[in-house]
Amino acid sequence: MRLPRPLVLVAAALTLFGVFATGAAASATDVASTRAYIAADLALVQTARVHLRQAEAAPLGILARVRRECPAAAAGSPQDPESTQMSNEVIGAMVLSAYHLDVPALEQFVREVARLPWSDAGLGRAVRGYAANLRVLAGLAPPSLCADVRAWVGGGYRRLPASTIAFDRRFMPAWVSIGMLPGRLSRYETAQERGALARTVAIEVQITDAEARAVEPWGDIMNELGLEP
Repeated sequence: MRLPRPLVLVAAALTLFGVFATGAAASATDVASTRAYIAADLALVQTARVHLRQAEAAPLGILARVRRECPAAAAGSPQDPESTQMSNEVIGAMVLSAYHLDVPALEQFVREVARLPWSDAGLGRAVRGYAANLRVLAGLAPPSLCADVRAWVGGGYRRLPASTIAFDRRFMPAWVSIGMLPGRLSRYETAQERGALARTVAIEVQITDAEARAVEPWGDIMNELGLEP
């Protein structure tokens, strides 16, 4: 399993080395929106860093629940597109268990950036799309993993439960990491954002490392359920 990372670290790093937009190349609105976005993104990832240890431990709670309530519930199940969707539900349960700690910060970030204006329509769409995805994740209820696995098994693997299908349809398109610095921001960044960008990139590297470590508990949960991806 690979956790997606939409953060463009290379673009941010280039910014830190001095690739800043000049006043002649960017409007005051573009610069102000960029500054506001960078500040909001930094605040979001700082909150996520405070909760990082708890977020990493959250999937272990799911593993403990599976061991207690539905061990080997999917033992002998087929490996097919439906098992992949069940695997996606496991991922969703893990992600939401971690993001639950940051819901107030996610909601605050969305309020601050969703309507920021840029003359660059592509950048505006990227920011609005990211904010919309975070809004979904902040409001999405975690799935009833054991109940859904049992329903799938009880139906002879002929059809996924409607709850799994509905969850996957909402979660998978919205699944993004906490913290994003679109590469197109570099057109409107100024030297004043240098410090905030450096702190943001450093924290997002920590978040990326934590996401990579989530592969192990995902595998443990899948094995405990007897579920093939």
